[in-house]
Amino acid sequence: MNFSDLKYFAAYTIPLCTLIGLTQFGYFTYLTLFYAFGFLPLSELVLKGNTNNLSKDIVDAKRHAKFFDWLLYFNLVWVYGLVFLFLWVLRTYNLSSFEIIGLISGLGISLSTNGINVGHELGHRSEKHNQWIGKILYLPSMYMHFFIEHNLGHHKNVATNKDPASAKKNEIIYFFWLRSLAGGFIGAWRIESKRLSTLHLPSFSYRNNIIQYMVMQFVFLFLIYNYAGLIGLKYYLIVALVSVLLLESINYIEHYGLRRQKMDNGRYERVKPVHSWNSNHDLGRIVLYELTRHSDHHFIANKEYQLLDHHDEARQLPLGYPGSILLALLPPMWFKVMNPRI
Repeated sequence: MNFSDLKYFAAYTIPLCTLIGLTQFGYFTYLTLFYAFGFLPLSELVLKGNTNNLSKDIVDAKRHAKFFDWLLYFNLVWVYGLVFLFLWVLRTYNLSSFEIIGLISGLGISLSTNGINVGHELGHRSEKHNQWIGKILYLPSMYMHFFIEHNLGHHKNVATNKDPASAKKNEIIYFFWLRSLAGGFIGAWRIESKRLSTLHLPSFSYRNNIIQYMVMQFVFLFLIYNYAGLIGLKYYLIVALVSVLLLESINYIEHYGLRRQKMDNGRYERVKPVHSWNSNHDLGRIVLYELTRHSDHHFIANKEYQLLDHHDEARQLPLGYPGSILLALLPPMWFKVMNPRI
């Protein structure tokens, strides 16, 4: 580890903004929203992207540095601490609708960037403890089935019509949300049913991981209801929805309109760097633990975030991820900018 590695502490800036909103109230409740979708997109219009890759010696050193893992693990404190603080604030203070909307948006963004996104990183690791930490980070967003569908479905079927998380050309993001939400759960259930069938077990079995995840999520929601009441539960479900829709918006821009060719033998060509949209904007890369170097992630799925490389042949977004999401929310503008790039 060297001094430059401290840059990844910037990934905590989003939950820090949420913490400020939960303690200062008023206009501060929108700080996370303005930081993620105001400051970051504007900064990426000014700052140039970095296409440099690490040397072999540095890669070997960083691969074995536990510092990068502990940065991920500490997100457990951020995520669950913010959830508890959000519920405590709802119980304790008489907030205006304006403030509640701001807090919901802020916590939803944090659960997506520092919950689901970090869970995704750890979920690809081979160690069981890392996978379970990843699942625990999916839990507050009610999206634990994503562990199954993403790892065993998306990475197999990416950039094909079989993958609900690979957006089609001219597909409007709002319709994509519905298709990906439903298709992701159905895909995870099918994968798990197939696994159980090899064990000669029915789909509706206590060994079904999705059923286990659903029970865990139900218990989590029951604890929220018991602590914060029906109003607290209602607001929290909206928070979870915000976090999931932000995840699906990232899915939308990552593979929009890109398709792998089917070969003569009926199989699809191997996943290549050209099958993902990337962004080398420094700040967005750091805040999202290098998620924006998505082509290399699909090339080697369990490669640690601090080691991901730039590929010259990878498709590049005109904006960073936050700016691209804003653009995607305006479908005519998105199609005008992106379709010529496909």
